[in-house]
Amino acid sequence: MKSIVINGGRKLSGEVSISGSKNAALPIIAASLLCEGEHRIANVPSLVDVKTLAKIMRNMGVSVELTDHEAVIDSTRLASPEAPYDLVRTMRASVLVLGPLVARFGKARVSLPGGCAIGARPVNLHIMGLEKMGAEVSIEHGYIEAKAKRLSGAQIYFDIVTVTGTENLMMAAALADGETVLENAAKEPEVVDLANALIQMGARIEGAGTDIIRIKGVEKLRPMDHRVLPDRIETGTFIIAGAITSGNIVIRNCAPQHLDALLSKVSEAGAQIAVDKDIIRVTGTGGIKPVNVKTLPHPGFPTDMQAQIMSLMCLARGTSVINETIFENRFTHVAELRRMGADIVIEGGSAIVKGVPKLLGAPVMATDLRASASLILAGLAAEGQTVISRIYHLDRGYEDIEGKLSALGADVKRV
Repeated sequence: MKSIVINGGRKLSGEVSISGSKNAALPIIAASLLCEGEHRIANVPSLVDVKTLAKIMRNMGVSVELTDHEAVIDSTRLASPEAPYDLVRTMRASVLVLGPLVARFGKARVSLPGGCAIGARPVNLHIMGLEKMGAEVSIEHGYIEAKAKRLSGAQIYFDIVTVTGTENLMMAAALADGETVLENAAKEPEVVDLANALIQMGARIEGAGTDIIRIKGVEKLRPMDHRVLPDRIETGTFIIAGAITSGNIVIRNCAPQHLDALLSKVSEAGAQIAVDKDIIRVTGTGGIKPVNVKTLPHPGFPTDMQAQIMSLMCLARGTSVINETIFENRFTHVAELRRMGADIVIEGGSAIVKGVPKLLGAPVMATDLRASASLILAGLAAEGQTVISRIYHLDRGYEDIEGKLSALGADVKRV
C-alpha cells in the first residue's frame, strides 16, 4: 500500500498552479449525457473520481476520452442507462448521472452511491425532486430505478441545502416540460459553473448562485465547449500550507472570490494575504492566532476546509472552537492529529482545539479525502518524519499534491 512520507519543518516558498475543480467537473461531465454530439470540457483535473465517472459512462456505451486535462465526450450511442454498483460504490457523486438519464431517456438504474465515510448524505432529496417532476422512483436491491415518459416542471423545496441534489434536479429540469423552481438551492460556485455549462448547451436557467433557481425546460440541448473553474478546496489547502509552514507562496490560476470566508479566517489567524485577480500570495508570519470556525453552506466556511484549518489551529497560541454543521462524521482526522501531539477535545459537533508549541511527526492513517490533506499539512509543520497511509483518498481530490508541494520546497514523497 502506498504512503506519503514527509520530513517536516521546511518553510514553503515559490509558486503553485491550481487544477480544475473536481466538484465542478463531475456534474459537468454528467451533463454531457443530456444530448447527442461531441462535448469538449477543458481544465478537467486528472483525478481518480473523474476517471471513475468516465468508466461509469463508458460502461453505458458513451465515448469518453480524457487527455491532457480535457474531456471529449459523445453519448450519441448510449446503450444502457445504468450505473452498476461495482463502479458507483467508490464515489458518491456518481448519483449525478440519475437526473440526466431520466430526462433524456425516460429511465435510469443507478446503484446507491458510496464514497468517503463522512456522513449519511442520503439521496432522498434527489428522489423527492424527480417524483415531483413526474418520475416513478423505487429503490430495489440497492439500486435507484426511475422512469418517466417525460419529466414535467415542478416547485421543489429542499429541506436542507444539497449541492448534488440541486445539480441533479437542475440537469433533469433542463429537458422537462414547463418551469421548475428549486427553492433553498445550493449556492456553491460549482453549481453556478454547471448552470453556465447548461446555458451554453441551450438550457434556460436563472438564479444560479442564489437560493432560488428557475429552469424553463427546452425540447433539446446542444453539445458544450466549456472550461471548468479552478478548485477552491485545493486553493484553500495551499493557502493553509503557506500559513502553517511560515512560508511565502504564490497561488496562481485560482478564484479568490470563491474563498472569502476562508481568506478572512486565515488572515484573522495572522497570515498575510494579498489578492490580485486570479492570484493569491500567502505569507505566514509564525505566530498563529486562534480563530473560531463554523462550517456552513456557501458562502459560509466550507466543510471541505474544516480538517485543514484544524491542523493550523493545532499550532495556534490559544484555544479555538471548530463547529461542524454539515456532516456528522467529519472529525475522523482528530485521532490522527492527536497522535502528532495535538490537544483536541470533541464535544458533540464541536472540536475544541488548544494550540500546542509544536507537532511531532508520527505514523498516521488517512480516513477520508480532506482528512488526508489535514494530515499532510500537519506533517509539513511537524518536527521529524510523518508517514501517512491509506492515501488513495488523496488521489480522489488532489492532482499530484506531492509534486506541487515538492516544487515549493517541501520534503515529501510517495513510497
